[in-house]
Amino acid sequence: MRKLFTSESVTEGHPDKLCDYISDSILDSYLEKDKNARVACETVAGKGEILITGEITSVANIDIEQIVRNTIKEIGYDNENLDMDYRTCKIHLNISRQSPDIALGVDKSLETKEGENLVSEGAGDQGIMFGFACDETDTFMPMPIYLAHKLSKKLSEVRKSKVIPYLRPDGKVQVTIEYDENKPVRVDTIVLSTQHDENINLEVLKKDVKEKIINEVVPSNLLDENTKYYINPTGRFVIGGPLGDSGLTGRKIIVDTYGGYSRHGGGAFSGKDPTKVDRSASYMARHIAKNVVANGLAKKCEIQLSYAIGVAKPVSVYVETFGTAKIPEEEISKKISEKFDLTPRGIINYLNLQKPIYRLTTNYGHFGKENLSWEKIVKL
Repeated sequence: MRKLFTSESVTEGHPDKLCDYISDSILDSYLEKDKNARVACETVAGKGEILITGEITSVANIDIEQIVRNTIKEIGYDNENLDMDYRTCKIHLNISRQSPDIALGVDKSLETKEGENLVSEGAGDQGIMFGFACDETDTFMPMPIYLAHKLSKKLSEVRKSKVIPYLRPDGKVQVTIEYDENKPVRVDTIVLSTQHDENINLEVLKKDVKEKIINEVVPSNLLDENTKYYINPTGRFVIGGPLGDSGLTGRKIIVDTYGGYSRHGGGAFSGKDPTKVDRSASYMARHIAKNVVANGLAKKCEIQLSYAIGVAKPVSVYVETFGTAKIPEEEISKKISEKFDLTPRGIINYLNLQKPIYRLTTNYGHFGKENLSWEKIVKL
């Protein structure tokens, strides 16, 4: 049976990703000086203004405003008439310390308080987290989001290197894959919208995008005469960034994970230190799922972890292999419980999450990047 599935990616200049990148840049700046910093940092971007809000508890002293301006400059926003200017935009700070009620449960878990032989922090919040992997690509990511990320990353690269010199930072990509008996066989549709300088001929832009981005990224065997291309389908994309659309940290959670191919727990990642299981447990769930597939135990695997605030051990661990398991799922669950410490402290130590690594995660997905600790392959 043939069917279509679509995933989306956005460039680092997309207003929501701008906000994610600012929040993770602030987080990394604190972790560089204080590995125990508690950070829950949110960014809002609008016309000519940036708002930083949230809770930060740390011994480090950080110039947040300068970090914000440097990050906007790095992305390439330097024109307030088209998107935003890092030199002139207004920056508002509304930062408080972490609630003592939350810290009460994070600093010492319920198990420790009740005398169990478990010295660990409690989870920073209640919630459910999912991790996923499949054998469709060499990164163990689904094909639609894999190609969407590669295209949006290439879009930024040709802008920054001036291979296509008239592009601006904002952009997004959508890829539709045709599946035959659950195997990806061809690209059905590519939608790519990119911000550009004024007075650029649309036909020139379409030709450049097709030749210098799409044909450079998508394997030719996945493209055919029936593949559809929609490149800047509105005909004009000059006004972009926070001038064209407001931005907010944590609004691109499907882009950040599996492109909708797998379930999502609902919690966002960016701007959160690793005591927040929204982030750390999602990374751990991906690590486990990837290794189930990489070890040949299944062709697809989804892991769900759930936590209660202030409690160290997960409330539940769920394994789903969609009928592709080579051994019973009960045996896979047993291997997971024997191999991994799923308390917040266990995850933080195992994945080495107290380092300033989070700017590396912000753009083009938090998964499928081989240089991140949760992507390493281990023997189960």
